[in-house]
Amino acid sequence: MLSATCQQRRPAKAIPMKQLEGTWLVSREENSGDTLVYRPNTYTFPPSRGRTGFAIGPAGRFEQFDIAPTDGLAGRSGTWTAEGNTRLHIHITEGEEPDYTLEIISLDKDKQVLKVRRLP
Repeated sequence: MLSATCQQRRPAKAIPMKQLEGTWLVSREENSGDTLVYRPNTYTFPPSRGRTGFAIGPAGRFEQFDIAPTDGLAGRSGTWTAEGNTRLHIHITEGEEPDYTLEIISLDKDKQVLKVRRLP
């Protein structure tokens, strides 16, 4: 009876890693709970004082974008490695930020939206 009342998360569909390549900026207006929504940097966002994000490149290249002191973006280099079909392990090589994992919830290239969950 308990199992009938508990909702379980469905496993995310496998995402071809090549489709994740590009620069993604957070669309915080669309975030919901622990789900973070990202859109390509070419997307027409509403006005904002800055947006964090990241760039996923081929061969494990990663760059994290944080808000710079001048409200622009400051990039920090890193690497990514696939963990199964729906997770990326992120290691930032600049600074002392601990590694983290991005769990890919969904990717819809037609709608220009990437949904992830950040895990420690």
